[in-house]
Amino acid sequence: MKAGAVILAGGKSSRMGKNKALLQINGITTIERTKNSLREVFDDILLVANDAEKYRFLNVPITKDKVIDKGPLAGIHAGLLTANHDTNVFVACDMPFISSKLAKLLVELSDGYDAVVPVINGEQHPLFAVYKRSIIRVIENCFETKQLRIKSLLNQVNVKYVTEDQLKNKEIDKLEQVFYNMNHPFEYEKAKIIAKQ
Repeated sequence: MKAGAVILAGGKSSRMGKNKALLQINGITTIERTKNSLREVFDDILLVANDAEKYRFLNVPITKDKVIDKGPLAGIHAGLLTANHDTNVFVACDMPFISSKLAKLLVELSDGYDAVVPVINGEQHPLFAVYKRSIIRVIENCFETKQLRIKSLLNQVNVKYVTEDQLKNKEIDKLEQVFYNMNHPFEYEKAKIIAKQ
């Protein structure tokens, strides 16, 4: 596939109280689960993390934010600057049940667009989405104008929004579970229960 995958692990995990990327589910860290799922489809996987030493065990290239303290937008920026491909699917490190099939589909839907963002039950999911190198300058302009929300970026580029209705019949299992993310300890506990089921 002529696209790459980028895992974002630059967050501070302040609500969780510990590094959520390294929390284990069924004996495997969340970030390894993400990497293993993406590896089913993507040969090129890049990690964006500001503390590279913690993630050497993943055996993937690691880059860090080029612009400091700008949130997930800085991670997308660093990933696009470093990735080997113009088109990349980006995934947050706190989503233990991502679907490689969905990641592949989002890439396939990206022709003619700067970004592809799923919208499930009316909620946008910009941290399991496709972004292209064509938006780097727009991101840098967002930094300059202090528009740090990803939504601000999306308002300025050509985005394909994909709803659950458009994903039906695509054989993507448990669609809502795919977008489950862990920010608080109770969400981690729930993830462990889901994984056992």
